[in-house]
Formats: sequence, C-alpha cells, structure tokens
Amino acid sequence: MKPRSLRDLFFGRPLRTDEASDRKIGVWAAIPFMGLDALGSAAYGPEAALTVLMPLGAGGLRHIGPITLLIVVLLAIVQASYRQTIAAYPDGGGSYTVASRNIGTWAGLLAGSALWIDYVLNVAVAISAGVGALVSAVPGLLPHTLAICLGILALLTMVNLRGVRDSGLAFMGPTYLFVVTLGAVVVIGVAKVLAGGGHPRPVVAPPVLHPAVEVGTAWLMMRAFASGCTAMTGVEAVSNAVPVFREPRVARAKHTLAAVVAILMVLLAGVAVLSVAYRIGATEPGRAGYQSVLSQVTAAVIGRGPFYYLTIGAIVAVLCLSANTSFADFPRLCRVLALDGYLPPVFAHQGARLVYSTGIVLLAVLAGLLLVIFGGVTDRLIPLFAVGAFLAFTMSQLGMVAHWLRQPPPRRRLALVMNAVGAAATGATLAVILVSKLVEGAWITLLLLGALLLVFRRVAAHLGSVDADVRIEALDLSPMPAPMVLVPMKRLDLVARKALRFALTISDDVAAVQLLAENQGEEDLSSVWRTRVEEPCRQARVSIPKLVVLRSPYREVLEPLVRHVERLTRAHPGRPVVVIVPELVQRRWYHALLHSHTSTLLKALLVQRGGPQVLVVSAPWYVAGDDHRRTPPIDDAPGLDHEDRVATIQEGGETHA
Repeated sequence: MKPRSLRDLFFGRPLRTDEASDRKIGVWAAIPFMGLDALGSAAYGPEAALTVLMPLGAGGLRHIGPITLLIVVLLAIVQASYRQTIAAYPDGGGSYTVASRNIGTWAGLLAGSALWIDYVLNVAVAISAGVGALVSAVPGLLPHTLAICLGILALLTMVNLRGVRDSGLAFMGPTYLFVVTLGAVVVIGVAKVLAGGGHPRPVVAPPVLHPAVEVGTAWLMMRAFASGCTAMTGVEAVSNAVPVFREPRVARAKHTLAAVVAILMVLLAGVAVLSVAYRIGATEPGRAGYQSVLSQVTAAVIGRGPFYYLTIGAIVAVLCLSANTSFADFPRLCRVLALDGYLPPVFAHQGARLVYSTGIVLLAVLAGLLLVIFGGVTDRLIPLFAVGAFLAFTMSQLGMVAHWLRQPPPRRRLALVMNAVGAAATGATLAVILVSKLVEGAWITLLLLGALLLVFRRVAAHLGSVDADVRIEALDLSPMPAPMVLVPMKRLDLVARKALRFALTISDDVAAVQLLAENQGEEDLSSVWRTRVEEPCRQARVSIPKLVVLRSPYREVLEPLVRHVERLTRAHPGRPVVVIVPELVQRRWYHALLHSHTSTLLKALLVQRGGPQVLVVSAPWYVAGDDHRRTPPIDDAPGLDHEDRVATIQEGGETHA
C-alpha cells in the first residue's frame, strides 16, 4: 500500500485495534526482539571483567575462566527461575508485577525503579558498546563516537515506533548473522586450541599484555565478577513480554528464553576459553589504540580478512540493536505503572502502530542524555548498570517465592526451590556488586532508586488528589450565574467578527477587548464602535457588546489581557468568565511560519492563570474556508447605552475611564 504521508512512510500506516492479534510474534522473531540484550552482552560482559583485571597483566587471564564459569552457572539458575515466572504470569510477569502482587506496594515500586534504571542504562551501554566495536575495526571513527551513538539511538527509536513485529523482523537478519559468525569464530578457535595443545598460533597477534602492577586480591576478583555480571542483563525480558507471543504463548516464551540463554552460555564460555588460549586482555576504553576483546579474538582466530569484517559488522549491529530489548519492555513497564496510577495516563495509551509511543520516546530521551553525559564510552556506564538489573532479578525471585508459598504443597515444591535458589544467588550477587562497585558509581544508582521511588509516590498522590477533586456522583443542574463573555481582538475583521457573533448567542453581557500597544499602528475602535457595531446590533435588535480598550505603554500584548481577566474574576466571584479567542488557521503548515501565534500563547496563559471561573473557547477562522458572505439571523436581546459600552483602561497604572 502506498504511504499517504511522510508519517506513514517512516512509521507505517495506522493500525486498527482489531489488528493487534496479527502483530503477535513467534520464537524466531522473538529472539531478536527480546533476546538482543542478552546476546549482545556476550560482547561487553567478558570485556568488562577483563578491564577490571587489567592491572594484573597476563596474570589476570587465570581468573577469567572461573569468573565466567560462575556467571554461566548463575545464568542457568536465573533461567530456570524465570521459566516458573512465565508459567505463573502468562500476562507478563515483570519484576514490578510479581513483587507488587506478592510482597507489597513498596517492593513493587523498588523493582519497578530498578527496571527503569536497567532499561535506560541498557540502551546507553548497548549502543556505546556497539560503537566501541566499530571504532576498534575503524579507528578513524573514534573522534565521532558520540555522534554515531546518537544517530543509532534515533534509528532505533524510529524502528520501534513502527511496531513490535516490524522491529522483530528488521533485527532478525543481524541477530542470526551475529550468532552464526561469532559462533563460527568460537568453534574454529576452540578447534585450533585443541589442535595446538592449548597454545594456538594467532593469525593476527593481539597487543602484548603488560606486566602486573597489582596483586590479585579478593577485592579485585569481586569487582571483576560484578562487572562480568553485566553479561546477564536482558534475561528477564522474555518474562516481561509474554503477551506479545502468539498462542500458545507460554510455551513459545519458554522456548525463546531457553534458546537465548543457551546461545549466551556458549558464547560466554567460548570467548573466555579463546581469551586465555590466545592471551587476549582488555585495552583502555576511549583511548587511541583501543581494541575490543571480540575484535582481538576474531582477528587472532581468522585474521583481518573479509570474514573478520563480516563478523565485526554483525557484532556492531547486534550490540547497537541489543538496546531494542529495552524498547520492547520499558514502554510496557510504563504502561503497568500508569495503570496503577504511578505515571501519567498517557503512558498507558497505545499509539497509531499499537505500541506505547510515549514510553518509547521517553526512553530515547533519557538514554540520549546518558550518552551525552558519559561521552558514549561503555566502561563509564558499567558501574551504574548491574545494580538495577540484579535488584530487579532479586525482587522478582523473592516475589515468586512468596507466590509459591501461597499455593498447595504438591504444586509448589520444585518451583519454590528453584525460585528460592534464584533469589539467593541473585541476592548474593547483588550484594557483591553493591560492595565492589559502590565507590565506582553504584551509589548514583542507589540515589536514583530513591528518587524514582519518591517520584512514583508523588505522582500517585497527585493523580489521586486530582481524581478525588473532580469526581462527581451525579450531574449537578443547579442554576449557574449568566457568564460574562470577552472577545480579545486587534481589529474588527472577519476573524474577530466570527468570535463576536458567537459570543452574542451565549450571553447578553459581551465585551470586545482591544489592546493598543505603542507604535503598533492599530486603529482605535472607540471612534468607530458606534457605527460599525452598535448600529448593526440595534437594527438586528440584539444585545450590544461593550468595547474595552486596553492601552499598553510598555508594549506588552498578553499580560494586559490576562490581568484584565483576573480583575474581572476578583470583581465578580463565582460568575463564569468566558474568553472566546479568535484564531487565524492556515491551510498549509508553512504558511503558519508567516504569522504570529499570540492566540495560542494567550489560551495557554488563561488556562494556567485564569482560575476556576474562566472558560477558554477557541474560534478558528480558516483561510479561504469559512463562508463569510452568509450572515444567519441573531436572536433579539436588550441593548445598552453607548457610554456603558465603551471603556478605556490604561494598563500599567490605576486609571480606568
């Protein structure tokens, strides 16, 4: 179908609500849609651990194996635990939902805050890691790191605004290319390690590791493990988004989770083995000569030929696109929070493409700010990253433990054990991360958690207060005082005439308000009001509007009008004041650039400052649209004396004539 507009071209045609079932996805599309975060972390997880081990030089390679093994075991435990969550919460068992329903409101908000931080940081970390891999292969791009990061973020935002199925299909090619190429590197590399007796000859020698400058202490091992645990982020994504699967959704979600975790385990173990065998360590991020660990591993195994660049291209693509997991889950988390009253209702509304557009845009803005603040360098974000992820893991598993404790014993035993082990493992890991990363920036995450908790509670309190203030049990039809109607105008033209004629149909107390600023060249309507307005009204036997002229010696335009309305509300408490604002509406958007938008600003000020008595009505005049030659009759209404209908007010002073 041919796109009807630029919006349709970039974001796709609008979708009907009944098309939602057609947008569901299967396992093959779900792996790139929800598994990119976990798969992409195979690149920056091992590198984060090796970066911490850099002070040990070549000696640090002895520790990457045990650290990776511990992470793989932890992955298996978390995967088994989340399978239980998927079965128990087929409508989406994110950490917020599980903790809220089983532990309590505060626990749920803590989990929700942790997920917020996790999702935002994941976007920034994933994109910056992908660009880091890119500049490893093309060092000349290093000075443009931040610009490339922001460009990729904009592209991801646009793709996700097109919808769930479109983003899954768009990322399918790069995802499976990444799995095949990096998997081939791992398989070929391991084969060479076995053939070479554990000492293979690299095709391209990696940088020589420098001598140790520190001793391998338990503290250093804790820090390396905490950094390496970023490889586990994204595992919870499948359980958060079970509703996006086609039926049987629980089975498809479990298959997707199993596939993602299995691939991730193989890649993590393979990278660790090859790093040790080829003596590959981390290089200083953000410095000249930087090479990512995967770039060194790929070059050492297969050289820097075409397959190297194909592999690096796939790694860059998947690392950048792995931020898509957050784009899949963050808007859904915002929706649930909005439904519970902790975010504005707009976050719960689906956009034209059946996605939660407001959440997607907010995520892009927050991630963009992080990229700018940290310069697009992954390593600076790692200390902030793992805390939110593992806090969400732990709260979800604790919630599942509470869930199973309320179930009958025959059903709960094995599941309870799995989730209890998962809670203990992720909780212990969280403690290690907090202790080891506190001084490196994890304290910022703790502050953000507290701030988000406060924000969510304040939003809920405000929305609840507003709802209580405006709620009614039945329509109140007690008599209201007749309104005073004001029509602001610069001159008496077709635009103002439409508003003035409408005003005469709703009230007998109508005043046209003209503002005369210095040196504006506008005609003072006082001299022509009798002939151009009063006489036609008298002949038609309708109520005659008054004229109020506001003179503004300080050349203000909006403030005198707003102050006049405020004076009227103080002088007539309880009486409605209706302000009908004439507006000139252009048929083409670029014509609007040639005209002022004073009426729009006036309406905004009146809504903000007018108070409960004020009602603001727009009276648009469409250029070449309204038929101004036809003048329908106006009902009879009593008139007023001319002296009562024309008043001049000197703004900025106390004199009123």
